[in-house]
Amino acid sequence: MNAPPLLLHRDDETHGVDQYARAVATAVAKLDSAVTYRSAHGLVSSQLAHVHFTDRLWGSTPERAAERFERLAARGPVSVTLHDVPQASDGAKGFPRRSECYRRVVAAAAGTVVNSTHEQRLLEAALGSRVQVHVVPLPAQPPQPRPDEWLPTDEVAVLGFYYPGKGHLEVVNAVAAIPSERRPRVVALGCASAGHEQELADLERYARGLGVEFSSTGFLSPEERLERSRSVAVPIIAHQHVSASGSLTDWLSAGRRPLTVDSDYFREMDAIRPETMHLVRSGELATALQLALLRPESTWLDDGTSTSPSIDEIARAYLSWWAAL
Repeated sequence: MNAPPLLLHRDDETHGVDQYARAVATAVAKLDSAVTYRSAHGLVSSQLAHVHFTDRLWGSTPERAAERFERLAARGPVSVTLHDVPQASDGAKGFPRRSECYRRVVAAAAGTVVNSTHEQRLLEAALGSRVQVHVVPLPAQPPQPRPDEWLPTDEVAVLGFYYPGKGHLEVVNAVAAIPSERRPRVVALGCASAGHEQELADLERYARGLGVEFSSTGFLSPEERLERSRSVAVPIIAHQHVSASGSLTDWLSAGRRPLTVDSDYFREMDAIRPETMHLVRSGELATALQLALLRPESTWLDDGTSTSPSIDEIARAYLSWWAAL
């Protein structure tokens, strides 16, 4: 490939995947002024294009999302970064439909990127065969330093869009195990993903029944998200069925070292970025949380801790990969 591809977005500035597509495109454009970044709508050029794909962003159903991608690929070659890779937790009906959607996307794509080797394994399990992919981890910006004087709020937080399985329920249950006189508030730093608003309201009622104060901030701008991420006492990641986690990189960029429930993905990320999270065994979150509340300063990254790869490194990785297509 002699020129970088057209970098396309889906015109949804509130969706995390589209936000990431824009961030990568901006970083790539700083390295190569020939880069063009535009909406995928109405594209007629046959030049190689690149998109970030999750079925929920590309269509109202997995089938419609696959059809939309295939139409784009029929215009000319399209490489793709996959997000939210299908897994068994999608359910007996959702898993096969989403798996078929991703099979069609991979088949139509000129090249495929995933964000971890964990996602590669999930993708191969979903498709039932080996898949040729390129792994480019999600980036984290160099961490913000810890403030000289820090007085945390009496809150523990889960960062990012709310949806069932993100870990909010597990955090509420962990806080409920703390004696009421020492019980912090639980805050969801972000709004509900589309279609999950009622479940978020249901969780608020459930927490209230346990004597836990739970609230959601609603949508936060990047500046607001950074401020709140740095003010809470304990950052927590408790994903139950993680594919890849932008919440982790957001915590790291804010300078925080979150309590992170152990999984294959987070062990992989811990190997890439040592000393950037506190891995917690499944079933031990309540104990780890109570210890962290006694020493909230332990949830800050030590000075000099590397959170590489950064967005600039990721942009260079994409340019190198496109050049080899």
